[in-house]
Amino acid sequence: MKYLMLIGLTVAFLIHTGCRKESGGGDVQVNDSALMYSREVYLWYKSLPGNLSGRTYSDPTKVMQAIRQYSIEPGFPDPVDRWSFALKKSEWNNISAAIARDFGLSIFFRSENDLRVSHVEPGSPAYGAGIRRSWRITGINGNTTINTNEETIQRIVNAINNSATVQLNLIRPDNSETNISLTAEQYAEKPVYLDTLYAIAGKKVGYFVYNSFLGSIPTIKNQLAGVFSGFAAENIDELIVDVRYNGGGFVELQNELANYLVPAAGDKEIMLREKHNDKYAEILDTTINFAKKGSLSLSRIFFITTKNSASASELLINSLQPYVETKLVGAPTHGKAVGSFNITVGDWYIFPISFRILNKNNAGNYFGGLPVEANVRDGLDRDWGDVEEACLASALHYIETGSYSNLSARKQSDMLLEENNDKLSKSFKGAVARPWFQH
Repeated sequence: MKYLMLIGLTVAFLIHTGCRKESGGGDVQVNDSALMYSREVYLWYKSLPGNLSGRTYSDPTKVMQAIRQYSIEPGFPDPVDRWSFALKKSEWNNISAAIARDFGLSIFFRSENDLRVSHVEPGSPAYGAGIRRSWRITGINGNTTINTNEETIQRIVNAINNSATVQLNLIRPDNSETNISLTAEQYAEKPVYLDTLYAIAGKKVGYFVYNSFLGSIPTIKNQLAGVFSGFAAENIDELIVDVRYNGGGFVELQNELANYLVPAAGDKEIMLREKHNDKYAEILDTTINFAKKGSLSLSRIFFITTKNSASASELLINSLQPYVETKLVGAPTHGKAVGSFNITVGDWYIFPISFRILNKNNAGNYFGGLPVEANVRDGLDRDWGDVEEACLASALHYIETGSYSNLSARKQSDMLLEENNDKLSKSFKGAVARPWFQH
């Protein structure tokens, strides 16, 4: 019956779009269809006004942005949806496959006048040129004005994120200066970035940097298998999972990672519940149970998070909380407690928020972000895995002493930088399930 109902829904949509194409066309047709789908699957569809018209907007992106204002949740004064979006199919195909064409450089402000390289993608032009996390940028295309003014930030974004070439003045960790010119190239991103071990207070501590839940699902599953086979072989006592810049991605990959992290006692227990609107709850609501992988069975896991830890990253933590002690270090997470699936509209995909995600205890309304146990500033002055990097050092300090180090506690000025760093962030933020017709 479920699949017959889904087939009926598909036919209804096809009839609608077919009829509209005869009388409309172009952007009008695509925008009307985008809104029509949203009136069906949007989590807050009941709040969409009857006089809202897709043809008012220039493209599906604007339609998705327009519906966000109607996402009213009890307990939150403002609309919670910041994520419904649309992309051309070709663009989404590259993003979902983790194929980029840029410099491979991510940047954040450490302070108002201190711009740092936060991450460099292996295989990218920036990585090939020797640039690494923690390097300070002191000039861009000959302009040495670096600050958080709106005009300066826009210039920086255009130069780093939207240009084919760029010339950078940088200071390395040893305080030596260098000038590097980069040309944007296509490369494959590497979500599984780093896994290593530390010996702390007689314990073996695993550290794992995971930057995205996007990419080739089979490839990433193989990489995760390798990481956790290694941790199991070393019989680690503690684990630190670093998702500070992980904006999410495929729910299927979250499920895979969660299955490695859940203790043995959680095997076959409820991992998560996907809850759709009342139109489709009966046919689309899904419960996913753990299917334990590997032999790792820890009683607690440390997570390093920031405001850029979103969606599938938050889902991972929330799913595990009924089964394992989760200790969050860094900054509160982004607050995306919902997900979507791609719907074809012409040569676009639209992603209206279509389901909320709850854990075994039906907890999941974290639109304000998951709170941290230790507020620690992002150690942008240190490379990945450096034991003196503020967030990693704080977690290791707790493992050694039972308390967090306060030496790098976040200050009010650090929190004020988050709004400016949001403008620099280019990471995808989402939890994407398989399309509803594949459930």
